[in-house]
Amino acid sequence: MSTRLPTAEGRLVELSDEALVELRMRLRGAIFTPADSGYDQVRRPFNAMQTDHPAVIVQCTGTADVVEAVNFARENEIEVVVRGGGHSIAGLSSSDGGVVIDLSLMRGVEVDPDAKIARVQSGALWGDVDREAQLYGLATPGGVVSDTGVAGLTLGGGYGWLRRNHGLSCDNVIEARVVGADGEVRTASADVNPDLFWAIRGGGGNFGIVTSFTFRVHPVGPIVAFTGVFYRQADAADILRGYRDYFRAAPDEISPEAISITMPAAPTLPPPIHDQECLIVAAVHVGDVERGMEVMRPLREFATPLADISQPMPFTVVQSAFDGFFPMGKLHSYWKAQHLPALPDEALAIIAERANQRPSPLTLVATFQMGGAINRVGSTDTAYAERSAPWMSSVDGNWENASDTTANVAWVRESFRKIAPYSNGMTYTSFTGQADETATTLTANAYGANLDRLRRIKTEYDPHNFFRLNPNVEPASAVAT
Repeated sequence: MSTRLPTAEGRLVELSDEALVELRMRLRGAIFTPADSGYDQVRRPFNAMQTDHPAVIVQCTGTADVVEAVNFARENEIEVVVRGGGHSIAGLSSSDGGVVIDLSLMRGVEVDPDAKIARVQSGALWGDVDREAQLYGLATPGGVVSDTGVAGLTLGGGYGWLRRNHGLSCDNVIEARVVGADGEVRTASADVNPDLFWAIRGGGGNFGIVTSFTFRVHPVGPIVAFTGVFYRQADAADILRGYRDYFRAAPDEISPEAISITMPAAPTLPPPIHDQECLIVAAVHVGDVERGMEVMRPLREFATPLADISQPMPFTVVQSAFDGFFPMGKLHSYWKAQHLPALPDEALAIIAERANQRPSPLTLVATFQMGGAINRVGSTDTAYAERSAPWMSSVDGNWENASDTTANVAWVRESFRKIAPYSNGMTYTSFTGQADETATTLTANAYGANLDRLRRIKTEYDPHNFFRLNPNVEPASAVAT
């Protein structure tokens, strides 16, 4: 018996059962095929829009397993997808008929509080990192959802609640271990393979499989000042103007976002916001808690709120506060984000109007303030190129029924198009619907002037584009032809 699997070029190759048996013997981790018990549980992608069924899932337990999986796929010319936390909106941690190299069992986190570093395996979630680092009152910039994967977020940049004070996730990487397309294990740091180190900080999974990161960690919490105010969505235009004006001079210790969503009637939420269309103004202050609550008080006074849960709060609670909006495998999702150099009243009016017209109660329209430490890094210092815009607008379509997909995707695209005149053209690869974008457009809009250097590094480390199911950077040689 044999299985037919796609190659990276789209051809089909025959893989014998004997070859899979041999691979099983070489691994410490497990292999799942559609015939195996547990396959569906391991297969399930984050986004319900993705109905992929990989032919083989290799669950790695460490770097040695990753090397075996890479060599096996390369030698058999099989299409490969890499899954860390599996939180890819665009479905880039799943495959239809190919091989998934699954790192989800590799979740170790070791914190050195004296050296202020954390060593993190690439299957870890941000909740894993926070759990260990907060034991010492430390943290590194991660996401705003605790079950987001560390690797995918970091390789693509990484926005979170600490971004204005401590930068992006990728800005805090000081070393990584990378398995290349050739199966070789390399260290990437400022002193060892510095070009590879530059590329993985914002260039995505184009250059190999990172099996571990070493992060710089910072004193944070364990209690932080948190603002969480629920305003009426009908007042969004006025609230967003106050939000913009406040952050023209706000300190970098504060990282905020303004989110339009319909709140569920959950028993853990204040009754006045049950089933209500809300504009949530949320923010975290890093530093003295009492001062933070006072400095952020104006965020709570833009209008009479429906509810206000602002208070000193454990950082780990803040990090998981939005988890319920993004359940694994249950929602169909299509997101698009872009950076804005300014927020004129006209742009705010469009954002508010689109938020008032959301086709699904689960859809979010979010306005992030950026700047601070993010923009103190040069646009060519890392592969992550967007270092100038003070704002990011994200339209996150989420809905429950597959029959609503066409209408919701169209609405997200139209919202993105209407906000685009106020954008600088730079997108964010972690928050993007990629099915409608050519590879050239996507990479140019995400990587900007860094794209040519990324292509040269890609040529050195992955000349045949083995790692291509990602926001793909093609080798320079492929572009030239």
